[in-house]
Amino acid sequence: MNRQELARGPIHLLVLMAGLSLCASADAETTARVIETDPGGASVTLARNESLYVRIAYATDKTVSIWARPFFRGKEVSAKSNASVPHTGNGEALGWFEPMQPGDIDEIRILAGDGSSAGTHTVSTYRIDVTTTTEPAPRRSRAEWVETLSRQEETVRRDAYERRMREPVTAKDSLLMSGFMLTMLGLLVAGFAWPAWGVWKWRGGWRLAAALPIAAMTFVALRIVIDTARDPTSHNLWPFEIIMWGGGSFLFMVALKFARRISNA
Repeated sequence: MNRQELARGPIHLLVLMAGLSLCASADAETTARVIETDPGGASVTLARNESLYVRIAYATDKTVSIWARPFFRGKEVSAKSNASVPHTGNGEALGWFEPMQPGDIDEIRILAGDGSSAGTHTVSTYRIDVTTTTEPAPRRSRAEWVETLSRQEETVRRDAYERRMREPVTAKDSLLMSGFMLTMLGLLVAGFAWPAWGVWKWRGGWRLAAALPIAAMTFVALRIVIDTARDPTSHNLWPFEIIMWGGGSFLFMVALKFARRISNA
């Protein structure tokens, strides 16, 4: 080994140690653990449209959002989930999920971050056996800690909303909001009006095809109303749901129009 290689050895070691230190620091930024669940126990049975609530103790040196997500055999289970408020320091967070269909869950993963795929990571896992059935949900009062954490999060949301309301609205913000609302309204109207026009004007299979987006938009609107009445936090992003389904309805009608032109209907 020559002198140059001997000189490089300590440098490489220092770089490696610095990298490991940074990784350890990054991993230590946010920690979390599951304290308990509601319904509780190592084995839980959920009825149709029933949520599992998760009490999470966390420690973080930055502001993060925290979610509880269900998994089975390493794959994420399709489920509605909580819309997290910002968390920082040490405390407790409320997570919940509602499976979309019957099935099994063998672990809950606690995610923390900014909501993006790159900025959100699994910080802990919790082993549990959950079975979701098609039975109607029984009348069951929620645990006291669920009510307490729900009230705390609602206070945080209300305070954040009041702060936003006190902030002066810039011309750019006003323009963006107006454009967003007009886009949402336009897609909502188009999602219903154009298919309704097709049902009125067309005949046979074309009429039935035009009725499909009306049925889909009606289902989405009713689901938002019903779910929000049951849990006000279940559809915090409902305008984007309207935009997504309204846009899908519009594109469906464009495809139908194109198909009719090709077939000379």
